[in-house]
Amino acid sequence: MQASNPIRLVRQPLSNGEAIKLNFQAQDQMMKGDLAGAARTIQLAMQKDPTLWMTYYMRARLLAREGKYELATADCNWVLHKYPRFIDAALLRAEANAQLGRYTEALQELNHVVRILPPLDSYARALQTRAWFLATCDHSSFRNGAQAVQDAKLACKLTKWNDEIAIVTLAAASAEVGDFDSAVRYAQQALTVKDISPRVSKRIQRDLELFKQHKPVRSS
Repeated sequence: MQASNPIRLVRQPLSNGEAIKLNFQAQDQMMKGDLAGAARTIQLAMQKDPTLWMTYYMRARLLAREGKYELATADCNWVLHKYPRFIDAALLRAEANAQLGRYTEALQELNHVVRILPPLDSYARALQTRAWFLATCDHSSFRNGAQAVQDAKLACKLTKWNDEIAIVTLAAASAEVGDFDSAVRYAQQALTVKDISPRVSKRIQRDLELFKQHKPVRSS
């Protein structure tokens, strides 16, 4: 799953400040790989304020990390019912649906998010997520390498070539169109991004080995 970057939590009217702090803590725990700790923190946040949509999104992220994609989509549905403009939940739902083999639903959601032109940071994430899907989908009829390259290049530009996920997505898109030299170069560039997490670095190194063997990435 690509939803690994930190997000800015938005305070809602009457929302519980302690629950918001716990969401920050859970986000930090997930980024460090402490999924068990994140689960406990999210449960505490639920107890503090069971109506805060952000907690359901954090739980959806955790469930997706655990491979529980059906449950993750259910939480994303809850979030988007409460806060339809929350792009991160829509992107996570699309990724979860892709993992569940619901490729049509996933692509429709990604196309919709790109089409509505959200704020630039969300737009970059939407382009990157769609590019990854188009470059790596298991089902060949949904892959579109040329569009993936276009989306990923724009995502890299919008993030000023300082987002390792966007850069490795461009690498995967390059591999999909058969440009493995560029794929290797972009993957190596992604590994040099400052403060890259060990988990993401490991995944990029795995992809890099595929590119060196002239093999594309597949999402399975």
